[in-house]
Amino acid sequence: MSVEAVRAWLADHAPDLPIIETEQSTATVQEAAVALGVAPGRIAKTLAVRANGETFLLVARGDARLDNAKAKAAFGGRPRMLGAEETLALTGHPVGGVCPFGLQTPLPVFLDRSLRDFDEVFPAAGSLNSSVRVTPERLAALVDGKWVDACRLPG
Repeated sequence: MSVEAVRAWLADHAPDLPIIETEQSTATVQEAAVALGVAPGRIAKTLAVRANGETFLLVARGDARLDNAKAKAAFGGRPRMLGAEETLALTGHPVGGVCPFGLQTPLPVFLDRSLRDFDEVFPAAGSLNSSVRVTPERLAALVDGKWVDACRLPG
């Protein structure tokens, strides 16, 4: 179970960060926001992406959208989201629970700078009803993430 892989990873790397497990689904940004009682922007969604022949994870605030021009500039090619099966095979996490922790395959992690708009964000934790509360800066440090400008905000 991938939440167990995340639990083990956090025990080694950030034992002070508990996994938040909810009765309700946190599989989508809207569901996670309701279940956790936070604004959708505070949900840190993790996208499995391929661009310019490289596969990586991009963590962005929940209400942001991938901007093709910005992403092409940041990653050197047009980004394409991976399908659910490939995402599961690479990360070990199902779509809706994908996070940069406890990965089955080591992948580079990028964080969109829009996450810095919040003091705390809530990435998933490997299942469809789990997450973690963490500051964006600590999230970046934990996963050796690199900051990019690849998304646009609504409105």
